[in-house]
Amino acid sequence: MGQINILQRTMTSVYTITDLAKEFEITTRAIRHYEDEGLLNPQRDGSNRLFSNRDRVRLKLALRGKRLGFSLAEIRELFDLYDNAGDERPQLEALLSKLERHRAQLEQRREDLNVMLSEITFFENQCRKLLAAGPNKAKPGASQ
Repeated sequence: MGQINILQRTMTSVYTITDLAKEFEITTRAIRHYEDEGLLNPQRDGSNRLFSNRDRVRLKLALRGKRLGFSLAEIRELFDLYDNAGDERPQLEALLSKLERHRAQLEQRREDLNVMLSEITFFENQCRKLLAAGPNKAKPGASQ
């Protein structure tokens, strides 16, 4: 029955906040946050929010952008470029630039993680060697 409701809504291109929350498996609070951030602009029917297909697509793109590691401010910039551009070139260039910067940041994080993992391995091996050497002897002057 829920599938039929979603199909009916798709045909009319009007979605409730509950419809979108179920479809994208997020909370209604998250959707309200995206609205507060200016990424979504639902119409109002009393206290109910009615989201257009445009809002649905923007929510989908925002969630994808978050998975890629973009901030909401960066996602908003891309949306603004799209909304104001006569052609897609400026938006694509901006997206490419952001992707390149994000890739560089992730590569740096990966390098940092590899260094930390190497250090952990070194100290693990040192601990194993000390444990294998036998019981610890108290150092002179150390309290027991």
